Amino acid sequence: MRHLPPTQEDANLLVGLETADDAGVYRLNSEQAIVQTVDFFTPIVDDPYAFGQVAAANALSDIYAMGAKPLTVLNLVSFPVSKLDMSILAQILQGGNDKIREAGALLIGGHSIDDTEPKYGLSVTGIVHPERVLSNATAQPGDVLILTKPLGVGIITTGIKRGIVSPEDEADVVRVMATLNKVASEAALAVGVHACTDVTGFGLLGHLREMMQASGTKAQVFAEKVPVLESVWGCIKQKAIPGGTKSNRRYLEESVRFESEVPEDWRWVLVDAITSGGLLFSVSEDKAGELIAELQIRNTPAQAVIGRVLAGDAGKIDVSYRN
Repeated sequence: MRHLPPTQEDANLLVGLETADDAGVYRLNSEQAIVQTVDFFTPIVDDPYAFGQVAAANALSDIYAMGAKPLTVLNLVSFPVSKLDMSILAQILQGGNDKIREAGALLIGGHSIDDTEPKYGLSVTGIVHPERVLSNATAQPGDVLILTKPLGVGIITTGIKRGIVSPEDEADVVRVMATLNKVASEAALAVGVHACTDVTGFGLLGHLREMMQASGTKAQVFAEKVPVLESVWGCIKQKAIPGGTKSNRRYLEESVRFESEVPEDWRWVLVDAITSGGLLFSVSEDKAGELIAELQIRNTPAQAVIGRVLAGDAGKIDVSYRN
C-alpha cells in the first residue's frame, strides 16, 4: 500500500491508510459512519467447518477493533473444484455463516473462483457513531495495556500441521481463534478505552508497535504477564516456528528492546504471527480495573494487564521479564 498515492482528502474519511488501522471509517452523517474491512486466507486447521469459523471470526474482528457493529457480509471464496469435493466447501461456508449469525450480521452475497487451493474470508461492512470510533492512534502516556486472548496460535497451528499437537490442544486453540471479539469490544465501549487494535499477523509486538507509532508513544511490555496457550512451549521446543513469526522478529529488531532476562521462547511467542487473536486495549490506569471486571463478566478468553504506555520515541517497545 505504501506505493499508492496518499488518500484523497475528504473531511468525512475518519480513518484511512495513514495509521495502519484495522479498518477504514467513513462518516455518513453526524450519527453514523460506515466501517469496512476484508480478510481471507488458506486453511490453518484440517477441519473445514472449524476453518470457516476461524476465518469469519478473524475478518469480523477488524470491525470490533474499531468499536463498530458488523452489519453486512460478503463471502470471498477460492476453491479447487476439480480436486476437492464440494461438500468440503459447504462445510467451510457453514462454519463461516454460523459465526456471521452469532455476530448478528447479514450474509448478502459474495464471490468465488476456481483456484489451486482453498481460501476463505469475508468482506465486512459495519456501523459506528463517528464520535465512538476506536482507533490505534489514540493511546496516551500513563495508559495500561490489556489483552483479551492468549498468544501462541501461529506456533501451535504450525505444530498441528507437523502432527505434534494433541487433539485436546488443537481443540483448545480452535476454540480461542473462533471466539468473536464482540463482547470484548462491547466491554471497551462500556468503560471508555483510549485506543484499540486486534492482534493478528504481525504478532503482539508488531501490532503494538503500530499503535505506539500512530499514537506518538512508546510501550513497556511485561512478558510474564502475557497470557499464553500452554501447548505453545512444546511446539517451540520442536522448532515449529512459522515463517511469518520469523519475519516479524526480523522486522521488529530495530523497534523492540528485549531485556537480557527475557527467555528466547518468550521472544518467539511475543512476535508470533496470529490468526484471529484478541483485542489489545490502551486504557487509563484508573479505568483498568473496571475494564477487567467487564471482560470477566463477559467471559473473554483472557483479561490481562500486560504493559503500559509511556512518553518517548514513537513506536519503540521495551520488554522485561520478572519471573
